[in-house]
Amino acid sequence: MRISTNMIFEQGTTQLGTLNSNIAKTQMQLSTNRRVLTAADDPIAAARALEVTQSQSVNTQYGVNRQNARGSLSLEEQTLAGTTSLIQDVQTLVVNAGNGTLSDTDRKSLAIELQGRLDDLFGLANTADGVGGYLFSGFKSSTLPFTKTATGAQYNGDQGSRTLQISSARQVGISDSGSEIFENNVTGNGKFVTAASAANTGAGIVSSGSVVNAAAATGHNYQISFAVSGTPAVTTYSVLDQTTGLPPPTLPAPVPYVSGEQIAFDGVAFDIKGIPANGDTFSVAPSQKQSIFQTLTNLIGVLNSAGSGPVGQASLTNGLNKAHENLASSLDNVLSVRASVGARMKELDTLDSAGDDLNLQYAATLSDLVDLDQVAAISQFTQQQFALEAAQKSFKTLSGLSLFNFIS
Repeated sequence: MRISTNMIFEQGTTQLGTLNSNIAKTQMQLSTNRRVLTAADDPIAAARALEVTQSQSVNTQYGVNRQNARGSLSLEEQTLAGTTSLIQDVQTLVVNAGNGTLSDTDRKSLAIELQGRLDDLFGLANTADGVGGYLFSGFKSSTLPFTKTATGAQYNGDQGSRTLQISSARQVGISDSGSEIFENNVTGNGKFVTAASAANTGAGIVSSGSVVNAAAATGHNYQISFAVSGTPAVTTYSVLDQTTGLPPPTLPAPVPYVSGEQIAFDGVAFDIKGIPANGDTFSVAPSQKQSIFQTLTNLIGVLNSAGSGPVGQASLTNGLNKAHENLASSLDNVLSVRASVGARMKELDTLDSAGDDLNLQYAATLSDLVDLDQVAAISQFTQQQFALEAAQKSFKTLSGLSLFNFIS
């Protein structure tokens, strides 16, 4: 077999190139600590690693979303905490306003203070979300949530709650609509509301009452009318179901009035104290939703009205009692929303922990798929280095052979 000099050089060069390529690849693996540098190194591991990497990226993005959600919910919690404190301050003011030693001037001073608290409430309700919008506008984030009106406020947002995807199977609301927080307040005792007519000339004070028989409650509107007649004067009252136009079956005729004695019919019960005048009326109606802005506006009107004399004091007491009930309902509603916000923030903490564990699992899986066995790689590198050095020396010797070296 004849071997030409050209063949010797070509084979030697090819072999040295292969050895150099192998050792370079091993060196790259050592420098990157990765066994799989390209898909050709291990197609199955490379494909699986791509899937795991994508899942890890998505999990990381969920973590970013949770951080953003936490920031928004923290801002809402701070705003609701301020609203809670404001309502509690107003409740204290209502108690102070009921002090019988206060003059009309004193109560008007309290009304001025209350107007300031109302302005503060508008500031809280119109809190910015920190990203160019408003916190309580629902989906209409660029719209100012509340504008002041003569009777309270007008809500300009919608009922939407903005959400973020915080895990593969969970979205969380990062805001609540202003309507739900500030307008979703039930008047009266939550079932019905009692009220004295503004035209009353007597000193009757009505309680909020309660439902004593839910099965018998009709949800109708009622009017309680007082009549004073005879000598000596006898005060009686009659009840009219304004929905049916008939008196309740249990009170078919006028009933003698006794101050503080329970008045009960159709599953509801309450009492009226004081001295109602002839023709005075009181009403019982199903509870409705009322915004806290309207509650405060009405309360300001009550404090600005005259409260002197028995009639004025009765009107003041009825107004303050109604305001106290509605403020309690508003506070309960705000606290309910705060509890919901707290539950969502707690869920974010739980999902953060689960997300961290998942990231560790993804990292371990990727390590098993593509990371390098350092001991084995170093041993392989040393072996390849010896082989390359031996090939280089043998090629040098072989390429130096020539017949002319033996001709003298």
